[in-house]
Amino acid sequence: MAGKTVRLFTVCALLIAGGVHASAETPTESVTVTANKLREIFHKFTNTFATPTKLGGKIARWERRVCPVVVGQNPHFAAFITQRIKYIALAAGAPFDPAPSCTPNIEIVFTTTPQALMDNVRQHTADYLGFAETNAQRAKLAMVTRPIQAWYATESIDAKGMRRLDNADWTLQNINGDIVFVPPVYASTGGRINNGIVSGFNHILIVIDSTKLAGQKIVPLADYVSMLALTQLSSLDACQQLQPSIVNMLAADCDPATNSLTEFDLAYLQGLYRMSAGRALMFQRNDIADVMAEKLMDRPVRIGRQ
Repeated sequence: MAGKTVRLFTVCALLIAGGVHASAETPTESVTVTANKLREIFHKFTNTFATPTKLGGKIARWERRVCPVVVGQNPHFAAFITQRIKYIALAAGAPFDPAPSCTPNIEIVFTTTPQALMDNVRQHTADYLGFAETNAQRAKLAMVTRPIQAWYATESIDAKGMRRLDNADWTLQNINGDIVFVPPVYASTGGRINNGIVSGFNHILIVIDSTKLAGQKIVPLADYVSMLALTQLSSLDACQQLQPSIVNMLAADCDPATNSLTEFDLAYLQGLYRMSAGRALMFQRNDIADVMAEKLMDRPVRIGRQ
């Protein structure tokens, strides 16, 4: 345990030394907020930052061990991104697979034809697109609209540890003469605050349009991809409330983006991977906000323009 603690401390230190930025770079339009407002700010922030799963209605995170792979780039570039994801996962407290030959569950693909790739995914591995109830929804999900885009296949893990991929393969049943779709039955503790059912990632596909990101620096790109690989965000096109944030890197009309993962980004991830995963959405958000307040209690927080 002591060795693991030292390693975690070392990784956090390396991330900070490598460019985890504080709020000093935030433009003057932002407002500095005193420490006694932190908890209120973070609770409001967590209400909009991550999106809950469509089926479980909870915030998903990795319950499986993370195993990223990068394709479509030279080996040195690919290795850097892969290791960066693992380092950030370790600093966040997310599980990861240290084996070099693990089965990938995070695929980062650089391609000059992203739409053709996603059309192929829709035809052959549609579950990678995420939850969809109809073919029309799958077609919409498969549309490429951003230079870096992520697709999340989530799963629900019930109170007995049974895992089921979140998809629309519900059973048809005759109920009082009516034929209806019935979702799978999940074992639950029955609690209203914590029912024991957890939302997790099964597979994440991140596609990068190489034609639109020529000349992009590797550290901000790797950190941006790492955020997409460890949490599902509500929006990548809106300016984030807490700034600076690597999430703003490709959002239009935002204040200048940071060059790497920031302390706000890392504190959010640490909250995500320390929250009680079986709790209801409101309590999950409270857990994350509490961790962020704990991690950033002595830091000034700046609120960016929305």
